Amino acid sequence: MRLAGTLTRIMKLFGTDGIRGRVNEFPITADVALRMGKAVANVLRSSGPNRNRVVVGKDTRISGYMLESALTSGLVSMGMDVFMVGPLPTPAVAHLTKSMGAAAGIMITASHNSFEDNGMKIFGPDGYKLSDDLEALIERHILGEEQEPPPLPPQQIGKAHRIDDARGRYIEFAKHTADNVALHGLKVVVDCGHGAAYFIAPLIFKELGAEVITIGIQPDGLNINHDCGALYPEHAGALVRQFNADLGISFDGDADRVIFSDANGQPVSGDCILALCAIGLKEQGKLKRQTLVATIMSNLGLKEAMKHHGIKLETTAVGDRSVIECIRDNGYSFGGENSGHLIFADHATTGDGILSALLVLRLMHEHKATLAQLAAVLTEYPTQLVNIPVASTPPLASLPKLSKLMKQATTEFASHGRHLIRYSGTEKKIRVLVEHRDAERCHVWVEKFADAIREEIG
Repeated sequence: MRLAGTLTRIMKLFGTDGIRGRVNEFPITADVALRMGKAVANVLRSSGPNRNRVVVGKDTRISGYMLESALTSGLVSMGMDVFMVGPLPTPAVAHLTKSMGAAAGIMITASHNSFEDNGMKIFGPDGYKLSDDLEALIERHILGEEQEPPPLPPQQIGKAHRIDDARGRYIEFAKHTADNVALHGLKVVVDCGHGAAYFIAPLIFKELGAEVITIGIQPDGLNINHDCGALYPEHAGALVRQFNADLGISFDGDADRVIFSDANGQPVSGDCILALCAIGLKEQGKLKRQTLVATIMSNLGLKEAMKHHGIKLETTAVGDRSVIECIRDNGYSFGGENSGHLIFADHATTGDGILSALLVLRLMHEHKATLAQLAAVLTEYPTQLVNIPVASTPPLASLPKLSKLMKQATTEFASHGRHLIRYSGTEKKIRVLVEHRDAERCHVWVEKFADAIREEIG
């Protein structure tokens, strides 16, 4: 469901991961969700005798009820049958979209953001996120820039269904993909961030035999990601130490990302997880073209570690979607982001926190090794990352003081470090990343960049 060609139009609604924003403010309103339902029907309906299907899932935000109802109304008004699966991880919605032969899947989530935000991600019938071209076409329909077909007669409108066995379908898929790895004798801490994995993740680990200690499994619509989950792995780490567990597993709000803590309760970086998985897949003969795909945010140490193990590192722009497109276009099998997205392309069409955790546990089981032992394959450069709120997003080249500092840093760092400054695609923030063999230089340059940014754009 990808269209060829390069998109030149700047989109008003869609960002790097669907539509996202503050609830009850444009574009995260019931009206836009209603129009999105109609737009998805107009763009993704398929021809044929069977009524079109759309799978709609959500995380645990209170605003999910509002957006789910509006989306469903728009879809059924255009003749689509809607299958509502309730709170379920994003990768489960992608999987069900493909396995149920649906025309589309829509996940209502703002991922790691707090409850005040929400968003909508769209998957095509193949389970992959849509191309820029299709998103642009849907956006034009939402904004009224495309001709809308006449209303359907009453007998042709769609129906809405609640799917009771959606969880079970995904549970069996995840366990089967991980070869039903035996987790008996393993003690794990699972932090679901009061998000979409709150019920399904602990159940999967328990069914495979692990002793599970849970936190973040009591969503109330307002506490998703609040001081818990993938953004706060130190909480799982503290419980790992308290209960002498083998590792901690922390999910974000929609469970497409996962952050691990080792047996000492220390967070293991996403780059370490990418490295150990790539090496494991190579040993199994499953790392296609001996290549790992990561983003420009990955640590310089990752490239050195991969070279040592005879693995090529290919980098993309930020975003799991960029990683997935690179994997698909080049016939690779594995990649991800250091933020916790892991894409095992032979099994899944998007990042999947639960499946990733199971496959990491399988590696530990096969090697009879701890997570820390597996992660020791990578030595990272000292890194500092700061996110600075901004009121506007002028081109970085138009900021003279910041531009001058960036050139100076490039010259000074040479091959001993790097800097990366970019605007967030999902929040009104600018991200400043500095890496250097000398940790003190990281701190100095982050402060220089931050001061210039605050001076020039507030």
